Formats: sequence, structure tokens, C-alpha cells
Amino acid sequence: MNIVALPAAAASARSARPDRAATAMLFDSADLRVVIFRLDPGQQVAKHTSPSTVALAVIAGDGWVSDADGERAVATADLVTYGPNEPHGMRAGERRLVLLAMIAPRPGDR
Repeated sequence: MNIVALPAAAASARSARPDRAATAMLFDSADLRVVIFRLDPGQQVAKHTSPSTVALAVIAGDGWVSDADGERAVATADLVTYGPNEPHGMRAGERRLVLLAMIAPRPGDR
């Protein structure tokens, strides 16, 4: 068993560049990948696709998530799900947005 304190994980997330969302890998197996995203105001993750099912849980803040039809507002405690190959993206609003992404099966080499 592994227990992760999500606020601490979000605080420890890192970004390759200051204008990019910070991420931290929380769990990674052949069946499931769990990643925390911390997006500061103005940051986004561009719309993209994955061959996996993706679920995004809003841990803190508010912002927008997108799909092929546009954007929808989300706030703390919302859960958003996407099917395989469904376009998806996210962006923070005026406050920091923290999302927990659960991706199954794990993308990439299996």
C-alpha cells in the first residue's frame, strides 16, 4: 500500500519551464498512471489525445477543461472523464488549479 498526501504532492510538483504546468508522478504501473498537475493562473496543458482512458479530479481551485466541442468550467471536487483518443486539455483561471490525472492503462510502452 502507498498513501500520498495530495496537497504535499502538488506543492512538490516541478516544471521544466516557468510557463508550463508543474507535474509530479504519484504512481506508475502497466495498468495505471497517476499524475498531479499544478497550473498557476494563465497556465494550460494544450489539447491532446491519449490511447488510454483519462480521469481528471479537481483537487483545488478552478479553471477549464476542454474536449473536441470546446471548454467547460470546473471547480474543486469535480471529476471529468475522457474516453480513449478523446481530445482533452486544461487551463487555470484566476486561481491555481490542481488536478489529479488517472490514466488507464498507462500510455507508452506496455
